[in-house]
Amino acid sequence: MKKAKRRVADELRSEYKRGDFGELVRGKYAERLREKSNVVVLDPRVAEFFPNAASVNSALLSLAEVAKRSARLPRSRARRSA
Repeated sequence: MKKAKRRVADELRSEYKRGDFGELVRGKYAERLREKSNVVVLDPRVAEFFPNAASVNSALLSLAEVAKRSARLPRSRARRSA
């Protein structure tokens, strides 16, 4: 029994015409993706410290909490008079 010949991957079926699909535009949605994407790429040196996304989120939330608390602390009077 003979095996059926496989079609070339980029060949259109006979019932489809290239003109039916309109103009192809490379990167058509690239700008929209850049604007609305929340993907952050870490520097490889930083990524070495974090095994997964959960650990990155935990560290950043902890840092944000420390920053928020330190922003509320009153400055000492010794610094103001100097």
